[in-house]
Amino acid sequence: MTDTEGHMDPSRPQDRARRVIFGSQHDRILERLQGLDPALAAHIQDFAYDTVYEQSALDLKTQELIACALLVSLGSPPELRTHLRGALNAGATEQEVRGALMMCVPYLGFPRAVAGFEALKSHLDAQETKKG
Repeated sequence: MTDTEGHMDPSRPQDRARRVIFGSQHDRILERLQGLDPALAAHIQDFAYDTVYEQSALDLKTQELIACALLVSLGSPPELRTHLRGALNAGATEQEVRGALMMCVPYLGFPRAVAGFEALKSHLDAQETKKG
């Protein structure tokens, strides 16, 4: 997607949530979505991020913690990885993310919660590797 299409203009305030959540992976994620289907990519950007996230009464950190729990419930590892990183990018601490994942246990069961914690561990391990 190009700036001329109006979807990646960093000066647009509605791009803020998406840019915080995606962080350094922003362009890679958008390219992946574009590769799947341009219309799908536009709907995800315009509706999910640039509308729902920006118009919520919840702060971005809380939205991302909820998104993590919901994605654990759906069993969506690629999207969960994006939103675990997004929660941390939005200011959640590791303990807050762990708390959100722990809330999945009584509602979703141990297998889904374990998968969420595995995704978090994988992300944290990758961050440590980058630092070292």
